[in-house]
Amino acid sequence: MSSGYKKIGLITTTSLVVGNMIGAGIFILPASLSTYGAISLLGWVFTASGAIILAKIFSNLSKIIVNKSGGPYVYSKEGFGDFIGFLVAWGYWISTWISNAAIAIAIIGALSFFFPILKINSLLAVSIGLFMIWFFTWINSKGVRVSGKIQVITTVLKILPLLFVIFFGIFFFSFDNFPKFNLTRETDFTAFSLVAALTLYAFLGLESASIPAENIKNPSKIVPKATMLGTIITTCIYILGTIVLFGILPTETLQNSPAPFAEAGQVIGGKYAGYFVAIGAIISGMGALNGWILILAQIPMAAAKDEIFPKIFKKNNKKEAPILGLIIGSSLSSLIMLMNFSESLVTQFTFMVNLTVLACLVPYLFVSAAYVIIVIQKYTFKNSILKTVVLGLLGFLYSLWAIYGSTAEVVFYGFLLLLLGIPFYVLMQWNKSKGK
Repeated sequence: MSSGYKKIGLITTTSLVVGNMIGAGIFILPASLSTYGAISLLGWVFTASGAIILAKIFSNLSKIIVNKSGGPYVYSKEGFGDFIGFLVAWGYWISTWISNAAIAIAIIGALSFFFPILKINSLLAVSIGLFMIWFFTWINSKGVRVSGKIQVITTVLKILPLLFVIFFGIFFFSFDNFPKFNLTRETDFTAFSLVAALTLYAFLGLESASIPAENIKNPSKIVPKATMLGTIITTCIYILGTIVLFGILPTETLQNSPAPFAEAGQVIGGKYAGYFVAIGAIISGMGALNGWILILAQIPMAAAKDEIFPKIFKKNNKKEAPILGLIIGSSLSSLIMLMNFSESLVTQFTFMVNLTVLACLVPYLFVSAAYVIIVIQKYTFKNSILKTVVLGLLGFLYSLWAIYGSTAEVVFYGFLLLLLGIPFYVLMQWNKSKGK
């Protein structure tokens, strides 16, 4: 366990949650949502409600299972045993190093606003992406406290431009710009389902505070506070930001904008205000990459301590950072990044990113169910059993709905991805039986 002086507090832990949820994607997501119409605001509210339910489940579990890193893995293992715990750790770990490559690509996209050459020079673009991955891997090798300081700074810097647009945008707001309720040819229910699925991407990471629990001061108090606070702050920014953009930019302009927040910044304060917001998108991506690289090595380290993952993942350096887990994970992210060299692989890459969302939803599903099992097994709260069952059931049903909302192809290959982990689990059990 980490020594006390190297642990992080409430501000840093909340920054980890907010920073991991708010990536570069939110700076362009409202443009995608505007093609559906004002119904997208209902999608935000529905998805946010599901996210808050899941955040509450993670918060409650962090009060029961304290001083153990691993979050989704630990909770699933506690409720269902080693095998399900392994599948959750396996799927979550894979999703993390794939999504880190995606975040690096999003940073390059944001940088291309200032350096258009990145759109046509793939060698330069991929080189910058690889530099970003390994720079933040180096930062995280300095220990969770150093990484945490970077996370606080980047979170503040990414939120400022968003708050600028939200607060000052009110003075440029016009209902005449607001899109119609449903701009699609689909029924309201179908359009609502599509929007809710689209907004789901923006809430992945709500569990971030629970994963490095051993590195957090007084985790039984700070983890639940940071989880709920971070999720609520992020939700408010998402919904208010989308509403303000809908009122500032005409629908047609918004739909075709590659950087809607930056464009709104230009409307509010001119060219330099637009640049200020565009820089925020770059910093936002960097903060998300830093936070997810921190998470990258924590899940396999927790599983390795339980002899479910290879023991190399629990190897720490002098700064108590899981150095080999960081190197292995970032090497795999770099491999995925290099796939971007070939245009023929871009479609496959996009598909793999969709798989990472499914790989996060499966842990949410198991954690929601495990929550009910753990509370019943460990406690006899007669007055809260009903609340526990209702909360767990809502979290389970929301996760199930979100999985159902994924395409059949993604669910099929996501299932195969999880099954691919079984031989590794068998090997680990064999090694354990031989005392290796």
